[in-house]
Amino acid sequence: MLRTLFFYFFITFAYRIMGKREVGQLGIIDLIVSILIAEIVALSIEKTDQSIFLAVLPISLLVILELVLGFLSVKSRKFNKLFGGKPTMIISEGKIVYKNLVSQRYSIDDLLLELRKNSISSIEDVEYAFLEPNGKLSIFKYKPFKIKSAIPLPIIVEGIIQEENLKYIDKSNVWLRKILKDNDLSLEQVFYAVYKKSHIYIIKKN
Repeated sequence: MLRTLFFYFFITFAYRIMGKREVGQLGIIDLIVSILIAEIVALSIEKTDQSIFLAVLPISLLVILELVLGFLSVKSRKFNKLFGGKPTMIISEGKIVYKNLVSQRYSIDDLLLELRKNSISSIEDVEYAFLEPNGKLSIFKYKPFKIKSAIPLPIIVEGIIQEENLKYIDKSNVWLRKILKDNDLSLEQVFYAVYKKSHIYIIKKN
């Protein structure tokens, strides 16, 4: 009982440090760390003949590892995409993007279930839907009379051109670089650039 109470407060403190709020927000790395911590705690509670610090040390190491990986994810977009994943468009203008559905192994039944949870009866009522890295579906319904909304698309992130988004808006690398040149900017100077309603909004690096 004492071990159970100790680990309850110790794990609560550890998760406060890691900044996790709910299971639905956990990414792949977070989920792996959570599973490992749970296994270590379960073994320590069962094996009462072993020192409690045999569990505290590896859990502390996992917390430190999680903090380091979280810092790297913020600092490096490549690292974040490699380990955390990126949003995937599942519905575009009322139509299912089947290749993305297949690549994410997301079934039609799962999609329809999420739509029903959001009180949506038909796929045609959805303008855009994105499958987030944490497994949640972000849904954007059509406005009244199916007026198209201008979804903001990042076209430069941390000095890297987002080629897929450029293709989606039917623009080229040359077009983008010309806009940067007109604004006396190099690609390396741009932290974030987003395209919305035929305009580009640029955030420069400090």
